[in-house]
Amino acid sequence: MPDQNKHRGIYLLPNLLTTAGLFSGFYAIVASMNGSFELAAIAIFVAMVFDGLDGRVARLTNTQSEFGAEYDSMADIVSFGIAPALVAYNWALHDVGKLGWLAAFIFVAGGALRLARFNTASASSDKKYFQGLAIPSAAAIVSGLVWVGAKYDFDPESMSLVVVLFTIACGLLMVSNFKYHSFKDVDWRGKVNFLVILLVVLVFVIVATEPALVLFILFTAYAISGPVMTIKNVNKLKLEHVLGDQREEKEEDVEPSAKKTKDEQSTDSSNNDQSKS
Repeated sequence: MPDQNKHRGIYLLPNLLTTAGLFSGFYAIVASMNGSFELAAIAIFVAMVFDGLDGRVARLTNTQSEFGAEYDSMADIVSFGIAPALVAYNWALHDVGKLGWLAAFIFVAGGALRLARFNTASASSDKKYFQGLAIPSAAAIVSGLVWVGAKYDFDPESMSLVVVLFTIACGLLMVSNFKYHSFKDVDWRGKVNFLVILLVVLVFVIVATEPALVLFILFTAYAISGPVMTIKNVNKLKLEHVLGDQREEKEEDVEPSAKKTKDEQSTDSSNNDQSKS
């Protein structure tokens, strides 16, 4: 009994960062209700920063917990599901009546399904790729579009159909089977060439010049990369490559280059087994 009480409680630092992200998402909703759409969009991007930090801090400090994972998912559906949908609705979607709130709902439902699928994904799934567009990236596209429109004084009524299109597209991409690079295989602790640091500085400078436009373009390009990558890696595009439950890929469905890579991995695995024996 004393041992059980000893392990009760929650870790402060990672959950504090998660709470900060949740606060940013809630602030975005309130700001959009007050007509401050630029601040609302920026708040969602701030929530993305906190969302990226909480998991990394938990791993670095060895404070991962089941409670933290669940709390993070709850915060994500508010900050990256409900908040972007309401910000877009308050800015432009309300001008098109039922179509506007239906588009917003498709985005929220797609985000909820995306999080549920991610949380129940098999531990053996490929960590290098996401199945479907990640909800923070979808939120960045929708809120980025609002940020661009508010910053450059676009007429929301004239942009309403464009916002409908982007909102529905992002909602559907989140529940798709398109593969997106997760960048989890990047060695952040390893050494890099000096030129890489210069490129990173250049990226920061470019983003700082026009953050709304540059971030919107970058995340939109990332969203497009999923269908492009999927179409590129299969000989014949089928329904299971886009939506629904995926089956194991047969050899004839894979491009020769991808097939070669699988064969090389199989050969390497058998060589390792022989060396162990």
